[in-house]
Amino acid sequence: MTRAFAILRVFSDARREWTLADLSRTLGLTKPTTLRLLGVLEREGMVQRSRPGGSYRLGPRAIELGALAQRSIDFQSIARPELERLAWTTGETVSLEMLAGTEILVLDEVRGRRQGSWGEFVGARWPAHAAATGKVLLAAARQERSDAWRQFLAATRGRLPRFTPRTIVSMPRLGEELTQVLRRGYATAIEELELGYAAIGAPIENHTGRTVAAICLGAQASRLTRDRRTVLQRALVETARRISVQLGANAVLRPVPVAEARRG
Repeated sequence: MTRAFAILRVFSDARREWTLADLSRTLGLTKPTTLRLLGVLEREGMVQRSRPGGSYRLGPRAIELGALAQRSIDFQSIARPELERLAWTTGETVSLEMLAGTEILVLDEVRGRRQGSWGEFVGARWPAHAAATGKVLLAAARQERSDAWRQFLAATRGRLPRFTPRTIVSMPRLGEELTQVLRRGYATAIEELELGYAAIGAPIENHTGRTVAAICLGAQASRLTRDRRTVLQRALVETARRISVQLGANAVLRPVPVAEARRG
């Protein structure tokens, strides 16, 4: 493991690609050992070859982790007070989440004080297409035509797993949903991930206007009635706007419609 990390550490802005021979010589390892370690890293997506038999460079997973680390710097400390405020005023669990491949990753969470409030462990991952924050992040990734969207398409290959009878499993139907998410400025997932659980998600933007994360408010589906969701959506979007402003975004609170589409 130590030697594998040593390989990753030699990549830099000054030198982004390495041949097997150069890596072996620089690290003081034999070529067979270096090749074996590179094989492990390549399978995990941490390195990739520029072409068959060519030099090595950092892979998509390493880039994803690096970007995640960069975005997370001081990010949670900015969002935390806003998460606490929203959890206190609504009584429901609120979390900060980011896109990681085909899943969303829980970065932080404040559990609600209402009886039966859902609680997720920080670090938990959930399928993006069945989660409110996942829809928010996928909608932004698709609009931006980002690598994250291309990776999602490549990984799913048009097949979306079903978790409940309400889970969206069709890519065309997911596309329609993502279009609605962009129009509304928030997303809902009503018993799509787990029966009895409902959630609302809203985007967080950075100083460039890119959606870099999302916040989620989740509760028992019986508590998130249509009328209550209207109130909570406004509070959630406003919270996301305040976090975005602190990250340098010129965020404007979008109006939330009084009535939701029947598909929720």
